[in-house]
Amino acid sequence: MTLLAVAVASAAPTARGGQGLSLSADSVILLDADGKVLFAKNPSEDHAPASLTKLMTLYLAYEDLEAGRAEWDEGVTVSRRAADTPRYRMGLRTGETVALGTLLEGVAIASANDAAAAVAEHLAGNEEAFVHRMNNKAQLMGLAATRFANPHGLPDPLQRTNAQDMANLIGLLVTDFPASRTILGGKTFVFRGRVYARRIPLFDDPGGVQALKTGFTNEAGYNLAIAAWRAGQRFLLIVLGSQTRSLSFRDARKLLQYGFIANGLDIGDDPPRRPAPPPRRGRRSSAAIRSGGG
Repeated sequence: MTLLAVAVASAAPTARGGQGLSLSADSVILLDADGKVLFAKNPSEDHAPASLTKLMTLYLAYEDLEAGRAEWDEGVTVSRRAADTPRYRMGLRTGETVALGTLLEGVAIASANDAAAAVAEHLAGNEEAFVHRMNNKAQLMGLAATRFANPHGLPDPLQRTNAQDMANLIGLLVTDFPASRTILGGKTFVFRGRVYARRIPLFDDPGGVQALKTGFTNEAGYNLAIAAWRAGQRFLLIVLGSQTRSLSFRDARKLLQYGFIANGLDIGDDPPRRPAPPPRRGRRSSAAIRSGGG
């Protein structure tokens, strides 16, 4: 695990030449490949993470996969507690068995809370033990402002973070486990015949977005975590507290375009191909996303 150094103390909008950017979100941060802050607005402001919480759930799952403590195709038996987790859901049924990889795709693409709960129980025995592991990992990552209370991001007064910490988290996820870009870059997911589609314009405009996680609760507003690549350079972007989904996308588009231009990159350049996922053992889940995107 490679820690990212991000130090932003100012609560006022700061940027290298980006003072003219008009953004609606409560808090944002944009980092370049070296971890340098290109733009920040209230990056240390306390905020509810909503489904950005799932980034840590995915991190721990990939950690177990890499260590051989779990297998992509192994079966996960769904508990009643997981099946009863409130929306958004995959519609998991108590007692059914679903491949771990299918659940992880549901977490990343469908943002399924029941899938996140099932993953947590499977990897740690119960949700409480998994949350304890989430918080231990957050400490090791230096996410000093972050506290997790569940694996999915449903409202809890104890679950808090800020933009600075979330930038570190998604950066570590895509760096330590490049295969995570495959599912975080997925646009569609199929489970039990139902297609879950992410109609997110940022994948195409301004391009380069290879990993994206949305989050929403009434308290948090609309949140985004993005990792994008342009001409081999990586950019990390967090948007917290937008009033609408479209405004969160608009802020993100402005910031990515600003970041590309600030680094001397033409926003019309073709983005690099996303990495293909690593080979998986056993038969691949029928719900798996075809590679080509990460």
